Amino acid sequence: MNKLLATLIGGLLAASAYAQTPAPSPMPASPAVVKAQAEGDKDVAKAQAAEAKTVAKADEHSAKAADAAHKTKAKAHHKDAKVHIDANANTAKADPEDKMKVEAKGDKKVAKADLKEEKAAIKADAKMDKAVTEASADKAMAAAKTTEVKAAAAADVKKAATK
Repeated sequence: MNKLLATLIGGLLAASAYAQTPAPSPMPASPAVVKAQAEGDKDVAKAQAAEAKTVAKADEHSAKAADAAHKTKAKAHHKDAKVHIDANANTAKADPEDKMKVEAKGDKKVAKADLKEEKAAIKADAKMDKAVTEASADKAMAAAKTTEVKAAAAADVKKAATK
């Protein structure tokens, strides 16, 4: 049974290989087609180089925005921590009868500092998100321009081939 299956499969493969038509011989390209292809390749190379440059700039811009956001958030956190430390120190120094009053005042300052830190973090994240979104849009636009150049080059080659 195995020999029969092997023979049938081998015969099927041999028949399918024999039945294939040979590839048509390519037509010799006219000088106009060759010139159009060369110009198209040159234009596509320029577009790809421009796209790569745009992508690099966009990535750099995104990285700078992320770094700036990180620095802003760290600075705000440092200020908030300082307010916490000062409030705790003031509470520790206070007289026992004034301790509750000083602690309440410190809590109010701490809450205000926490809010200020949170606002700074939100603004920094929003600014970073905006920069990242703009960078993504720049990348997409560059890719679209490259695609357009490729399509125009292909159309020029087709046009030259019909002459």
